[in-house]
Amino acid sequence: MSTLAKASGALKSVDYEVFGRVQGVCFRMYTEEEARKLGVVGWVKNTSQGTVTGQVQGPEDKVNAMKSWLTKVGSPSSRIDRTNFSNEKEISKLDFSGFSTRY
Repeated sequence: MSTLAKASGALKSVDYEVFGRVQGVCFRMYTEEEARKLGVVGWVKNTSQGTVTGQVQGPEDKVNAMKSWLTKVGSPSSRIDRTNFSNEKEISKLDFSGFSTRY
């Protein structure tokens, strides 16, 4: 990535799905909290397959920090087996104004 793109703060969007023990362990609440701390927007929700899915948008460095959190940290009592990221792309503007839990 060029330094120019970094300086102008290229916006990124990425979809994610987290596998492991991620339901019933406050994973969504912690995800929402971490996203707000980092200053990224998007959403998170449980799936019927027992995973957690969602989308993150924001400046590339902050999205990367969130991806790292979704891969390695999670909520205190969760166990992350793996995290899949898809549809990673540069965007011109954010589609969301905050980070929310969907049901």
